Amino acid sequence: MIKVLRNRWGVTYDLRILKKDKRLYFQIMWGFLEKQSFPLTEKEYRENLAEVLDVVNRLGKSSNVRNWLLKIEGKPRLGKALSLPLMGDERLEEFLL
Repeated sequence: MIKVLRNRWGVTYDLRILKKDKRLYFQIMWGFLEKQSFPLTEKEYRENLAEVLDVVNRLGKSSNVRNWLLKIEGKPRLGKALSLPLMGDERLEEFLL
């Protein structure tokens, strides 16, 4: 994933899973590892990335995320993340324990 992000945008953006109401989103945030003020160390970044990708994989959405990453236009801007809806139903709680 790190290679995909660097190839696509030249930096490793922060990835997050956002739960909002009864929906789950994969988000690319505007902060990135190479930025001096980025709050995580590389080790912490990789641990967070592993957790995010674990959720994506458990949902069976890895190919959706990969295709979206290759096709999405633009890039995250300060205060504006790129967001991909993953799911929204009663099974949501199962993935956020």
